[in-house]
Amino acid sequence: MRVFFAPGRVELVRWHRGIKPVQGARLAAACERDPDSPAWEQPLRQLDRMIADAAGVDMIITISNDFVRYAVVSPQAQIVTPTELYAYAAFHMREVYGERAAAWTLGMSAWDPCNGGVCAAIESTLLQRLNELATQHKVRLKNIVPYLSGAFDQCCKQFQGGRIWFALVETGRLCLASLSNGVWQRIRNQRMLQNAEDELLAALDQEAILFSTRKEVVEQVYLFAPEHPELALPEDCGWRIIPLQTGKVPAPSHYPLAVASLHRKN
Repeated sequence: MRVFFAPGRVELVRWHRGIKPVQGARLAAACERDPDSPAWEQPLRQLDRMIADAAGVDMIITISNDFVRYAVVSPQAQIVTPTELYAYAAFHMREVYGERAAAWTLGMSAWDPCNGGVCAAIESTLLQRLNELATQHKVRLKNIVPYLSGAFDQCCKQFQGGRIWFALVETGRLCLASLSNGVWQRIRNQRMLQNAEDELLAALDQEAILFSTRKEVVEQVYLFAPEHPELALPEDCGWRIIPLQTGKVPAPSHYPLAVASLHRKN
């Protein structure tokens, strides 16, 4: 069973085991936001209802970037043990996000002392509640994956060139990452208040300045945006979109679809 967990919706796909697993039912449920509770409270209640009959099933949850904070952790050759790495990542997250990082659980990407890595943080209370929910329904929670991590792993084999711009767009949020020769440079994870095209173009132009290297006349940006299949940039804007979800390489079945295709379930 695969789940996509976001502030306003939960997507769930069941798979039937066998020599070749077969996709079963796909459920998509919208949920209203409650301003008096954490943004994850309503989707958690929705997930509670959706897995009520799923005892004995393995579950992997992909978490919306709304619930994740990222930071590129710079190289540090002196780090040699997992304990040292976690302490270094925790220090770095506090430097970026302040004392609120103390309430988060951290996870690190593959670490290279010469190239650094990426730290992802999720509110510890949310992780605890998800684990409690799985235990309550006798579901085996195998993994919780930040959306950026899952989408990047899904798409990275398509990347070409020394400088990579990777944009991940979901409802109400833009996550933009830059890499140079395979090394993470920056990650920008922001709420979108305007239309997706304007937000993406503004973020790309700002990040190109911060990248501190000469921008090409036309730069390529790899775009993963299954909820925005029509997203496009102006032809003369200096950026060219390379779409990552195509007929040959579709998005994973539990990833969110365009809002128009979401069926509300109570």
